[in-house]
Amino acid sequence: MVNRGAVGLLITVATMEEVPLVVVDAGSPAAQSAMAAYFAELAERFPGGFDPGDALDDAATAFNPPRGVFVVALADGQPVGCGATELVDDQTAEIKRMWVSASRRGRGLGGRLLARLEAEARDAGRTGILLDTNGSLTEAISMYRTRGYTPIERYNDNPYAQHWFAKTLTAPA
Repeated sequence: MVNRGAVGLLITVATMEEVPLVVVDAGSPAAQSAMAAYFAELAERFPGGFDPGDALDDAATAFNPPRGVFVVALADGQPVGCGATELVDDQTAEIKRMWVSASRRGRGLGGRLLARLEAEARDAGRTGILLDTNGSLTEAISMYRTRGYTPIERYNDNPYAQHWFAKTLTAPA
């Protein structure tokens, strides 16, 4: 999309469709930067803060093949979103580290990222997907519900999780 600036210069405005979603190594600088930004936001938004512990180091094994995949949304070469799938068992994957920069929210990037993670899980032969989230992440909760995720009972011991969701993955239309 092209927009004319105040002084008549042509300015290119990237739409969310133009923000590429790229599978990267979870230990790569782009992945680590995205997760660090995500964790910093959680520390600000969670009432008691957030301690990632060894999460950055653990990601390098948990979110790379054969156990999972890590996806980064890049705008001008910088991460503005991320998410991972971790294969739980032969039928199920779990979405982890789903984040979109506050400056990019409300424009469809989160939905595209979520759909890509679902496709990655489906491509890995999974028919169901799980996720957990904190109650203060109201935008995420709303998106998950809108995208067909249903509340379920607690399935893990994540101390920051307050909501748990599941969805059956169907073949793409």
